[in-house]
Amino acid sequence: MKKKILESLNKIYPVDFIKIEPVTNEMYRCIAEQGIFFARITNYKTYEEQLEEVTYTNFLYNEGFGVPPIILSKNSNLVEKIMLDKEFLTVLYRAASGIHLPKNQWNASVFNELGRQIGRLHRLTKKFEDIETIKYIKDWHDNEEYAFLTYIPKEESSIREIADEVLSTIKKLPKSHSTYGLLHGDLWLENILVDNDSKLTMIDFQDCEKHFYIFDLAVPIYSALEYSFVGNGNIVDYGRSITKAIIDGYQTENELSLDMLGKLPLFIKLKEIFEYSLMHMYWNKEKLTEEQVRIMNHFRIRIEHNHSILEI
Repeated sequence: MKKKILESLNKIYPVDFIKIEPVTNEMYRCIAEQGIFFARITNYKTYEEQLEEVTYTNFLYNEGFGVPPIILSKNSNLVEKIMLDKEFLTVLYRAASGIHLPKNQWNASVFNELGRQIGRLHRLTKKFEDIETIKYIKDWHDNEEYAFLTYIPKEESSIREIADEVLSTIKKLPKSHSTYGLLHGDLWLENILVDNDSKLTMIDFQDCEKHFYIFDLAVPIYSALEYSFVGNGNIVDYGRSITKAIIDGYQTENELSLDMLGKLPLFIKLKEIFEYSLMHMYWNKEKLTEEQVRIMNHFRIRIEHNHSILEI
C-alpha cells in the first residue's frame, strides 16, 4: 500500500517523493528531494467539505497566519482524488516548523500567545466569512460525534440527562457574527506546534466546524488540565493561571463578552462529555483494557457528580 501511495503521489504532485511513512491511518510523512511534506489521505468527509476546509486554511496562510501551506497538485487543485483499493481524497502540506512542546513547558506565557493566536484566527474567520459563504462544513451539533444519546448507554441515565441538558442549553444560545462561526474545533495541545521563537502553528483543521468561538478556548484549557499538568504545584492554581493567560491573550486580538466568558465552564463540560461519548463510539466494549476501564470510570464519576475541572 505504501508503494502504491508513493507512486500515486508522484503522479499527482510536482514533488519528487522518495519515501513515505504512516503517522496515523490517514496521515503520511513524505520525504522528498524538496523537503518534508505530509499527505492526508481520507474518505470520511466529502470532496466539497474538504475543499471548503482547505480553502479556509489556504486563506489563513495567505493572511500570514500560522498554518501549514498546502501544495497544489499538477492540476492546480487543493484537493485531489486518489485511487487505492477505493477512491480517497488527498491534501498535501509542506511540513510546518516547530515541535510538540513538552508537557512541562505549557505555561502561562505560552497560553497567552496561544490565546492571542486564537483571537487572531477568529478575527480572520470573520473576514473569510464576509468573502465566502460556508455551504458544506457543518454546524457542530450536526456532526455525528455530538450524537451523545446515540452512544452513551441507556442504563447510564444520570450521564445521559446531563449530556442532554448541556447539548440543549448550548443549542439555545443566541448566535451572532461576533460569537459564532468557523473554527478549528480540535485545538488540543497535540495540534499546536511551537518553534524556537515561540511562534505557533496550528495543524489538523480536518474537524473544523461552525461553533461558538469560545469552544476553541475551552478545548486547549481542557487538554492542558487533562493531559499536561505534571505536578510541582497546585492544579487548581495552574488551571486559573492558564485560563487567565489564554483569555488575556485572546482579548488583545478579538472581543470576548463577559456573557460568553461566563459560559466557558459549560463549553469545557461539553468537551468532557464529547470525549466520554467518543469512548463509547470507538472503543470495543467487549475488549476494554484495564486502562480504558479506569479512564471511563474516572469520567463517569466526574460527570455524574457534576464536578468541574475548571474553577474560575
